[in-house]
Parts: sequence; C-alpha cells; structure tokens
Amino acid sequence: MEVERLLDQDDATLRRIRRDLRAEDARHRRQCDRAEKPEAHFGRERIRLEWTVCTSRVTLQLSCKVITLVASRDNPIPMDTSLDAPQRRRIVVILVTTLVILGGVVADLATGGRPDPPPLRAAATLLDGVWRFRTGDDPHWADVATDDHDWETIDLTASPGSHDGDVGLPDYVGGWMAHGHPDYRGYAWYRRAVTVPATDPSWDILGPTLVDEGYELYWNGQLLGRSGRIDADPRVVGTRPMRFALPDSAAGTRGVLAVRVFMRPSSGASADGGGMHSAPILAPRPVAAGLHRAQWARTVAGYIADAVEPMAMFALIALALLSASRTTYRPWIAWACVALAFMASRRLNNAITAWSDLQSLTTYAWLATWMWVPAVAAWALAWNRWCARSWRTVDVSALVLAITAIVAIALRSANVTRDVRLAFLALFVVIAARIVRGGAMRILALATLASIVAGLFGGELLDPLGVPGIWFPFGIGVSRTQYIYAIVIPLLGVLIVRTASSPAGAARTDS
Repeated sequence: MEVERLLDQDDATLRRIRRDLRAEDARHRRQCDRAEKPEAHFGRERIRLEWTVCTSRVTLQLSCKVITLVASRDNPIPMDTSLDAPQRRRIVVILVTTLVILGGVVADLATGGRPDPPPLRAAATLLDGVWRFRTGDDPHWADVATDDHDWETIDLTASPGSHDGDVGLPDYVGGWMAHGHPDYRGYAWYRRAVTVPATDPSWDILGPTLVDEGYELYWNGQLLGRSGRIDADPRVVGTRPMRFALPDSAAGTRGVLAVRVFMRPSSGASADGGGMHSAPILAPRPVAAGLHRAQWARTVAGYIADAVEPMAMFALIALALLSASRTTYRPWIAWACVALAFMASRRLNNAITAWSDLQSLTTYAWLATWMWVPAVAAWALAWNRWCARSWRTVDVSALVLAITAIVAIALRSANVTRDVRLAFLALFVVIAARIVRGGAMRILALATLASIVAGLFGGELLDPLGVPGIWFPFGIGVSRTQYIYAIVIPLLGVLIVRTASSPAGAARTDS
C-alpha cells in the first residue's frame, strides 16, 4: 500500500510510462501481423527480443522511480551546488566584513598589549615589596595608629615579565592561598607605609588591577574608594582599572595605605588565589591619568573578542530571520537562532563583568555554570533538522540530557555533569553521521558543526590533545574558544546564505 501511495504521487510520470508500454505493444502486434511467411521466423524472434528489452527498460525506469520516491522520505533532495549572483555577493560581504573586523580586533590587541609608556612608569612608583597582611576583619585596621608589627608579611614584588593567565595583566603575584592560607575565603587586610614626594601638589593611587575579589582602599583611615561593595551584604564585581585621588595634604608626607579585601566563600579554589595579585601605583595626577588610560586599553583588549563575537552572532540571527521567508530550512534556522542567542549572551557576560559593575561576580558565576546547557541542546535540535526528516529519538535525548544537566548543576554533581557532556558529544556524533549519509552541502555543514562542537566541548576534545586554553598574541590573552568562534561565525553566515538562496533548497521537504 505504501508503494501504491508513492506511485500515485507522481501520476504524470506513471501515465507517460503506461503510454510507452501501450505504444510498444501496438508496434509489436503490427510487426507480428506482417510476419506471415515461415522464413519470417527469425524476424519474429528479433521483434520478440526487442519487445523484451523495451519492457525491461520501462520496468527499470518504474523501479528507479519508486526507489527514489521512497528514499526521498528520509533524505533531502540534493541542493544545487552552484552559486548564483546574489549568493556570491552576500558571501563576499560576509568574508570582507569578517576580515575587516578581524583586522580591527588585531589592531586593538596590538595597542592594548603594549607596555606602559616608559616615561610614565618612570615618573610613578609601583608600591610592591613587603606589605603587612592579616586575615579577618576589623574597621580599625585602616587607622594609622593600628599596631601591625605582629602581622604576617606578603611580598608583592612580581617576577620580571610575569602576567596573569587570563588577560595578560603585568606585575602579577600570587595571592594569599600561595602564602600559607590555601583554604581561606573571607576578609583580609593589607597595610604599608607610603611616602608621598613633595615634587607635585596632586597625587593619585592607581588601584590593583587584579584582586580576588572586592576591595576598599584607605589612606590614613580615610576611605578613598572601592571596587564592589564588601559590607555586611557583599556585592563583588570584576576588578577593573580604578584611580583614587589622595588628599591635597598628602604631598610631602608619609602615611599608611590600607587595603581591605573580600573573597566570596563560594569562590573556587586556586593554588594562588585570594587577595591582591598586583600592587597599587602612586603617581602624580597627570601621570596617573596616562597610566590609567593604558590600563584601560589593556583591559578592553583583553575582552574585545568577547564583545565583538557576540555582536557578530546577533548579526547572524538577524540575517537568519531576514532569510527565513526564502528558505525551507526554517526549523534549522529557528533552533540555530536560539543557540546563537545563548552563545552570544554567555560570551558577552565576560566583557560586561570586566568593563562594568552592572553584573556581580555571583551572577556571572551562576550564569556561566548553566548557560552552556540550553546552547548545546539548541544546537542538537537544530542540526537534527539539517536532514529532511528529524529523528524524534535525537530530540528526546537532547531534552532529557538538558534537564539532567540542569539538575546536576543544581545539585553540584560534577560527575553527572561530566557524563551528560560526554553523552551530548555522542549525540553530535550521531547527527554528524546522519549528515554524512544524507545531508545537503555535507562539507560545509560538517565543517560548521565540527567547529561548533569544538568550541562547546574544548575541555573534552582539545585538553587531551594539549591545545592551550589561552594564547597571548601581543601580550593579551585570547582563548581558544574565541579563535574557534572566529571560524564558526563566517561559516554559519555562508551556510545561512546558501540555504536561503539555493533554488534547489526551495524544493526541500521538511518534517
């Protein structure tokens, strides 16, 4: 019954085949009627052979048609691989735009990665060396009269060329966990005496550029400023370059600089975490302004990719939505847009946290913990629809794994979370095998899928290969995920253009 239903779907072809059969039958009968003599025996045999060949040919055509109709239920109709003029123009625009943006990012990395201007550093004083240190909290520890002789000491002198492992911030030193307090989280204080020269009337303190996690800075017991809020209800934010003005009376005097630091109890463990990772800088006001700009240039460069790539992903969403009316890959387009939105939001959180105090570190950590789940699930649902017929088992598996991952994250079960990620990887392998067997534009689709999976599962796929998590071109940290997304974005753009513009794509049957 299924074959009959499929045959009925192409009545025109079947009617043409029946006409061919009737014509061949009529010609055969006419030729047989003319063959009346005995010596025409061999002629009749020749005619009978021709009839057999003709019937076999028509039967073969009919069989091929049935097979094609049945196979088309699970595989997409092959797309035209040629590029029309609109496609070529859009692809050229995507590639040129990618190169221009890449050039701008590289220029910003080169600018931000330059050392501080030597004349400015020569006019400033890096307040490294030995500081007094004590865990705990007492507001009186900011006062000049506090006796700190029995406090511990921490040397904030950085090794030559040292930098942090993320952005590339210079003058990096280990925190209190590397100085005898490996499990401590909470409040701590740093103190040291500072002599302010009388050569300039106005002086500033440039705050430490990297602190775990919030801090307040005091001069002779007077609060100069803070990063975040570390009172009874702390709200810590990402450390960014900050400049604090010393009182006008500070010039030509000696005072006490105190730094109160807070690290959340929920912060992750680190071999050298906790407290200040770079020393403050004392500088005349004009010099401090120049150094402050240099610090900001470095901070912006450290997260420029985390701002540019999400913007490019949102641009891809706009391109996909504008192309939706011209494509029959709408289910793939829809889920790809959902996945891109989550990926872009996740990456943009890095820049928002580093450049502003709009988002607390608690919120940032919470979002970073689970936002990969809907992104991965949405990509699984999207690529399951790349072939003409999606598999319900893949959809159900993706949703079950997503729910399991969220529950595991809520229960803080690292083992279950790891197993869920491996199961998602296996699911993408199944999807890739489907595309190899019957997907359109196999090479482009597989290259895009492989790049996305490499970006989402770097820990599982690239760490065992020894691929570094961060490179430092121009002295600024760029993560491997950022490199991968720089490949994913143009590939997705080309793929969206191809699905929207190909004439053959319009004939595709979705299910």
